[in-house]
Amino acid sequence: MPAVPDGIEETVAFDRAARELGLKFGEFELAVQLGEVLTVAVGAMGRRVGRAELLRLAAAEGFPSALRARLRVVGTAEGAELLDISPGRFSRLARGGFFTPVRFYVNRYRAVVWLYPAAELRAFAEREPALLTGRIPAGLRATLSAGEDQRAARWRGRRIEQLLTRTEDPWERAAVWAAVLAPAELDATLTDPAERAYVRALMPRLAPVASGTGLAAEVIAAVVTVGDPTEIRRCRAALDTCVRDARRARPAPRPPDEAAAPDGDPVPSVGVLTLPDGDPAPPALSPGRPRGLWHRLVGGRRGAEGGPMAPYKGRKSPSCTTETRSRPARS
Repeated sequence: MPAVPDGIEETVAFDRAARELGLKFGEFELAVQLGEVLTVAVGAMGRRVGRAELLRLAAAEGFPSALRARLRVVGTAEGAELLDISPGRFSRLARGGFFTPVRFYVNRYRAVVWLYPAAELRAFAEREPALLTGRIPAGLRATLSAGEDQRAARWRGRRIEQLLTRTEDPWERAAVWAAVLAPAELDATLTDPAERAYVRALMPRLAPVASGTGLAAEVIAAVVTVGDPTEIRRCRAALDTCVRDARRARPAPRPPDEAAAPDGDPVPSVGVLTLPDGDPAPPALSPGRPRGLWHRLVGGRRGAEGGPMAPYKGRKSPSCTTETRSRPARS
């Protein structure tokens, strides 16, 4: 590794950090999401791990077994065994929003399997022992009888917060909220074609699972995308706030044919050719490799990838200016 200039922290890439911590890469990704491993943004290199952070973790008591224990995730059966309750009771508490999934996957029967941090379940048992015995509270029984299931909303809430803590850029923060909205909801909220294409190009990967095709992809999309009207309104309001902040910071890139007017204001995009989904078509290019920022944005990744959105651990109302926490609390 080349010498690091004075005053600049030495950092390493994620794969090297995972090796030095003795973690599989999936474990390392989870450690970052849970705030167990802190990362820093390093310009064009993206996010990396500081050498000081690796030394701090390696010097902690019980390393590396204690770190791996904090990263352990369990499903319904293991979670129920850990709490010494029946799997049925565990499922009811999870659907009621008492546990927040950190990951999920779709099994061969195309059912969603939720995973929870074992450390959080143990903390819940210490904090709420009354919910582990006796009758389920009447209010929870009523909501469950009505078909309420908070697991997907809780996972989305956690994933949104994780992603917001990783950036202060208002357009990137807008893209986080856009990633959980259905295309029609995004189009209705963000009506400017150039801004919509820019936000779509910045959308993060929400779930660390292959989207695949067919029914499995539909199941994953249903988890990632908000469907409850109250949650949709909150996400659209947060997106709108972020976009207003982003416009003040810098305008979204415009397509090349939207030249500046004499006074410096953009020429209104009247008569712009639109694609079926409402996005503006990229300008015609000569045969060969596509060039230009606009073409890269329009052709960029769209993000595929862990009741109302339920808050957890003091979660604040959705906003673009959510304060970044140094240590918060599939994916």
